[in-house]
Amino acid sequence: MSTTPDLLNPVPPEQARLILGSTSRYRRELLQRLHLPFAVCAPEVDETPMPGEPPAALARRLALAKARAVAARFPQALVIGSDQVADLDGQPIGKPGTHEKAVAQLSAMRGRTVVFQTALAVVCQSSGYEAQDLAPVSVRFRSLSDAEIEHYLRTEQPYDCAGSAKSEGLGIALLDAIDSDDPTALIGLPLIRVARMLREGGLNALSAAGAA
Repeated sequence: MSTTPDLLNPVPPEQARLILGSTSRYRRELLQRLHLPFAVCAPEVDETPMPGEPPAALARRLALAKARAVAARFPQALVIGSDQVADLDGQPIGKPGTHEKAVAQLSAMRGRTVVFQTALAVVCQSSGYEAQDLAPVSVRFRSLSDAEIEHYLRTEQPYDCAGSAKSEGLGIALLDAIDSDDPTALIGLPLIRVARMLREGGLNALSAAGAA
């Protein structure tokens, strides 16, 4: 398992009370908003969907698998695992990886409503704490022209984002509406749920000592 210290809170995983089990820079940047020291560890989980696995079930399974994988190595820490799968009529849409695949994804989603299934899990092996939740985000895409799709992709190059769009950037211009009860879920980490689960697990972001 590879490990990467957080740039603002460089905590060695062996000493960390909190670990983000993800290589996503978007999730790392979001977690920094809670002002808690944390380490970052790659969970190295196989993300291949099971045959016929619904997007929400896939996201839930992977989020928990990531948290458990890192918690097994660092049993004293609270470990956050998260995964996001775009859901178009029950079909999973992942990260495009290439320009061509991103064009195909946005073309399929224009004028449609896509549910971004953002799953979260928090695990501490030593205490036995384990919780998970799903933060679905309903996103309605505009009826985009081919030229708009091309301009957006060339400008922002969101090839590492599920659904080929960054709502926190120019991608907001692709959309007609966003419906969510956890504002950061669409970016990749639902912080309302994260803060709640950490409190339940004994770590309070609003306590100077971090104790719940």
